[in-house]
Amino acid sequence: MKQADLDTILLDPADRFENPEAVLKAGDLDRSEKISILRRWLYDANEVAVAEEEGMSGPPPELVRRISLALESLGFEGGTSGPSTTKQGGA
Repeated sequence: MKQADLDTILLDPADRFENPEAVLKAGDLDRSEKISILRRWLYDANEVAVAEEEGMSGPPPELVRRISLALESLGFEGGTSGPSTTKQGGA
């Protein structure tokens, strides 16, 4: 994949991929490109999760966890950080 294409994907991975698992299955990307895309998506999802605390809409349920799992499956260390919130527990 050309760098220009990767730059476009990094702007909004959700435009090309329906979910983190689709990134893992993308045959036209190498491991480092998949990690770059998933890390950007994780960053964006975390930012939205923080905004949710301020009354804005949050990420789809389980998105942060699924992105983290995808990063782990690629052997990326440090991809497991969830939203930087103080809320704990669940429904």
